Amino acid sequence: MERREAAVKPEKEQCHCREKHTPRSEEAQRQLQNRLNRMIGQLNGMKKMLDENRYCGDILIQIAAVERALQSFGYIILKDHMETCVVEGVKNGDLAVVDEAVELMKKLK
Repeated sequence: MERREAAVKPEKEQCHCREKHTPRSEEAQRQLQNRLNRMIGQLNGMKKMLDENRYCGDILIQIAAVERALQSFGYIILKDHMETCVVEGVKNGDLAVVDEAVELMKKLK
């Protein structure tokens, strides 16, 4: 059996994730995790509905519910971003953060 070594991703494919400078409160983190877990549960429920060959209309109702929940989740994250990351960036003279925020809003709609 041939042993394969893990390939190293080229620089452009590696994650360039950033962290928030101002951490979320434990309560905010808990609430976001709860919302996300609820959406995951809804998605798993839809998978089960497909497996059970459930009525299309019932599945579509669940899709709409998940879309609304995800949109709401996004707006909460956006509000937090505006109140922390954007404010901090502007205070530190980084006005590009405003343009970034506008682009993020466009993607969220």
